[in-house]
Amino acid sequence: MQFTAAITHEGDWFVARCLEVEVTSQGDSVDGSLENLKEALELYFEDQVEPVSFENPVVTTFQLSA
Repeated sequence: MQFTAAITHEGDWFVARCLEVEVTSQGDSVDGSLENLKEALELYFEDQVEPVSFENPVVTTFQLSA
């Protein structure tokens, strides 16, 4: 299965969020956070019915004036 991850740098950690499933993990590097996210997804799907497919998320940027 293929997933999409959004990775942000928050303090000392890199936080990886799966956009298709509400699963998030962190690590001390981009690669580390992604590996931890993969492990978290494997654990998540141990308790959940694995879906046949997902809709691709819409990922975009936008501006906000404050």
